[in-house]
Amino acid sequence: MMEVRKLYYRIGEVAEMFNVPTSTIRYWESEFDVLRPRKSTKGNRLFTERDMRYLQVIYQLVKVKGYTIQGAKDAMKSKFNKLEENAMLIRTLNHAKEFLVDLDKQLAEKQKIQQG
Repeated sequence: MMEVRKLYYRIGEVAEMFNVPTSTIRYWESEFDVLRPRKSTKGNRLFTERDMRYLQVIYQLVKVKGYTIQGAKDAMKSKFNKLEENAMLIRTLNHAKEFLVDLDKQLAEKQKIQQG
């Protein structure tokens, strides 16, 4: 199945994708100059695909690897392309894992029906 991409993601959607509160996303925005979400006429943050790539790297560094905010900033300055590549690989592998787990459940259900 092809992943649907949007032009803009609302902060609630972004927070849900990363399983963090919206306050964390706002905090990261204030700490990382590379995050520059657009604002709607109502002032709501609208994150682009570019922002999402940066957020993926920030999430991996801070939440997964345990970097401090300053450590994450330093790492992003020195090796962002490699970090982004790793973050995208992890994302792809997680999608594949979810697909395989779902497929395994479907096969198990099918076996139950055939046996039963």
